[in-house]
Amino acid sequence: MGGRGRSRTQRKHFKQSRDNVWKYSSKSDASSAADADKSGDAEATKKDSWEPLKTHNAAFEDYYKEQGIVTTEEWDTFIEVLRKPLPAAFRINSSSQFCLDIRSQLENDFVKSLQSEFTGDEAEALRPLPWYPENLAWHSNFSRKQLRKTQTLERFHEFLKLAHEIGNITRQEAVSMVPPLFLDVHPDHFVLDMCAAPGSKTFQLLEIIHRANKPGTLPSGMVVANDVDVQRSNLLIHQTKRMCTANLIVTNHEAQDFPGCRLSKFHHNSSDIQSANGLSINQLVFDRVLCDVPCSGDGTLRKAPDIWRKWNVGMGNGLHCLQIKIAMRGISLLKVGGRMVYSTCSMNPVENEAVVAEILRRCGDSVELLDVSDVIPQLVRRPGLKKWKVRDKGLWLSSYKDVPVYRRPGMLSSMFPSGRSIVDSSDNGDDEGVAEAQRDDGNVAVQPTINSTSSHSEVNDDEVSSLPLERCMRIVPHDQNTGAFFIAVFHKHSPFPAEDKNETGNGQLLDKDKNFAESARETASNSDDILEANLCEATSVGDAEIDARSLDNKPNQALGDEEPEDKQGENESEPQKVGMKRKLKNQGKWKGIDPVILLKEESVINSIKAFYGIDDSFPLYGHLVTRNNDTDSVKRIYYISKSVKDVLELNILAGQQLKIASVGLKMFERQTSKDGNSTECRYRISSEGLPLLLPYITKQILLAPLVDFKHLLQYKSIKFGDLVDAELVESASKLVLGCCVVVLKEAHQASSIPIQVDSSTVAIGCWKGRSNINVMVTALDCTDMLERLQKRTGTDNAQTTEPENGGVNGASSPNDTDMKEETTADMVAL
Repeated sequence: MGGRGRSRTQRKHFKQSRDNVWKYSSKSDASSAADADKSGDAEATKKDSWEPLKTHNAAFEDYYKEQGIVTTEEWDTFIEVLRKPLPAAFRINSSSQFCLDIRSQLENDFVKSLQSEFTGDEAEALRPLPWYPENLAWHSNFSRKQLRKTQTLERFHEFLKLAHEIGNITRQEAVSMVPPLFLDVHPDHFVLDMCAAPGSKTFQLLEIIHRANKPGTLPSGMVVANDVDVQRSNLLIHQTKRMCTANLIVTNHEAQDFPGCRLSKFHHNSSDIQSANGLSINQLVFDRVLCDVPCSGDGTLRKAPDIWRKWNVGMGNGLHCLQIKIAMRGISLLKVGGRMVYSTCSMNPVENEAVVAEILRRCGDSVELLDVSDVIPQLVRRPGLKKWKVRDKGLWLSSYKDVPVYRRPGMLSSMFPSGRSIVDSSDNGDDEGVAEAQRDDGNVAVQPTINSTSSHSEVNDDEVSSLPLERCMRIVPHDQNTGAFFIAVFHKHSPFPAEDKNETGNGQLLDKDKNFAESARETASNSDDILEANLCEATSVGDAEIDARSLDNKPNQALGDEEPEDKQGENESEPQKVGMKRKLKNQGKWKGIDPVILLKEESVINSIKAFYGIDDSFPLYGHLVTRNNDTDSVKRIYYISKSVKDVLELNILAGQQLKIASVGLKMFERQTSKDGNSTECRYRISSEGLPLLLPYITKQILLAPLVDFKHLLQYKSIKFGDLVDAELVESASKLVLGCCVVVLKEAHQASSIPIQVDSSTVAIGCWKGRSNINVMVTALDCTDMLERLQKRTGTDNAQTTEPENGGVNGASSPNDTDMKEETTADMVAL
């Protein structure tokens, strides 16, 4: 029943690819086809090869009929919808510069075109989700075959693919969008996504905290996205990288053991250390926690129909303990006054209402289950159950007293509505103790049961919970043609008694946390040196460089997997070794992860600042991090927000408890071409960091009219003589060799520098060569930006005149080859 064993099983499950039975046949059918082919029966081969698996599971149907998830009258409709493929859904990035343009294109172009071409259901196949705010989420019920049916649908399909890769939209199951909406996230909140991969909800949370920001500003809040599985974390990092945010930290931890990074009293009371590091926090607690736990996943049957043949009752029963642990850790990391959303993509009450009830029993009056029935009224949802049964080894169990004695070590009383451990007088008295001990499976002490009676009191055969579980919500597929989901919203009113006793906001202080605190105390005198040498340990997507030697030459041991038992002490049981200054400087605490160093080389920072004329109001010092101690070898420089900086410094002082997989927004990249070495500044501005930095740049700026701007996007390289605007030609000729920023000049805009930047400003990074201007933007970004400009201006790309000697056929500057290599490296296919 241990957490580590569960998580390993879960990771193995995630690595297994799911069969898409809407398209392919089963393995058994494939074998039959092969046998038939050998025997020369071509007709049988054709039939068997494409016959889908049957979407039936007698155990599944018997289980949910008994649980009463839906009424008897609607059961047939419920099952019928479950057997149909799930409609596609996507969400417009609300923080994108082109958010309103994309929504307008959907409403005024695609919807109207489809309504004119189709009738009936097909005409309504593309529509906004009625319950999602501001028409920013959409539902598309076209099949792959239909998408090739007309020119409009083909164009719509290409639009979706490009917009998703750029980051303007996110493809996400409709019901998966619901939990973040109930978190009530504000831009100044610290948010924890405990089980974040594959990252669509994390992206949604980042959108919310960034949406109200003006150009060149960052929110004061941040998001910590955690997932235990390293492979899934890579997908998470890729998803969130499209957001271009400096307010995100990605970590690799078992969610039930997520570190609290609580500083010892020595640090907390030391005014010298506090002032030296400018820390405003002394422990890692959050305003909002999203606890979307691992589950059996039967709510995703329409998306992953292979679950029909895999489903069994043991899937939910086996995850119940882990789900409680994760949820309780989330509550313990929540600030007083904060909110946590617990959710699963399962319909099983053992994974849903039973877990919620146990949280309420353990937390007592400290936590309230909120009634959110009046929030998002357009969303059709059903109240949680107060009565359910547990299925085990072919038996229906209404109460813990019905559990056979030999099964009690494997069954928890918390699975049942009352949550009480009840044994008959004829049973072995030790059994009750075993069951009660199993209740204490989290990191927070068990609290008295609400409205509970003696553990030996009699109850009805069918238990009914006395807790307000009707405040939970269950979304079922046939109500709004979606998948299934379960959501519960908690509010934390006060610390747990265990928190008061230990004087911590993170719940019961673990021995491991105490050891880290002692380690931090021992190294406090060197804290400034540590921060200079190693702010955090991180890798970003596409940059992970795992040293095989650090993994003991074991190719099957992925980054983040647990070490062999004889080496575990290096990571956890001997934190005092981690606190040594030499170890931190060389490789950081976590093996296989390169440390990220706070960039303090003033010559590099000053050269960047002077070359681009970066205004003093933009905080560069203390916010730039790299991965290499050798300044001459630094290739990428990342930018971190004030909130992320505080957390990283806290993590160092607490003994590097956080295992960080990714952090920071890529701001500058070293130009490695011959021209790059001869320029005054060797670092160019990355396309990801340009929107944040643009309002503060006063040098290396060119204002281009629409015709020249579109030429740059189309041809990627243009000679000065081929530019249409004479003023632009003169400005480009006088510009210093190196990276520059080309800004689209509006018709009414003056040519004065610095420019006034607002949400409508369009700019790209370029390289000013000796005779050319070369675009340093990926081909996908150029294509998308051209389409956006075409929609804004009402022009057509075909009307643009190709330069006579420039463009792809013109002479290129010596840095073109390097430019193509850099932009190609930035492109990551989905």
